[in-house]
Amino acid sequence: MPDNLDIPASVRTPAVRFDFASHHLKIAGESYPEDVTEFYGPVFAALDAYLGGLGQGSCRVEFELIYLNSSSAKAVMMLMDKLEAAAAKGAAVDVHWFYDKEDDTMQELGEEFGEDLQNAKFHLEKMAG
Repeated sequence: MPDNLDIPASVRTPAVRFDFASHHLKIAGESYPEDVTEFYGPVFAALDAYLGGLGQGSCRVEFELIYLNSSSAKAVMMLMDKLEAAAAKGAAVDVHWFYDKEDDTMQELGEEFGEDLQNAKFHLEKMAG
């Protein structure tokens, strides 16, 4: 199993907490890094390593994004594709998209991502509070 990934949030990048032992992955905050490839590259690599060994196992993935730019949205789409591929191979993947109840844009974005998932289970949820 790969090492956990724990990237603290910055002004332009979200917090990434992948706790592989507990099968709980979370990305939260704002995402508009100057270099999307540089920021998300290690995230993709860690996720690939983890999903490669997941097999028929299960995992929970939470997105709690306040804002993301278009290049970050593409990166999130790539993450969703990886999760969907793992689910298509038999893993039980639960994706939770949290959005602020006042934020129609993030709700609609979540709905769009959810429509692309056939095998992974998608949950659209309002943030508490």
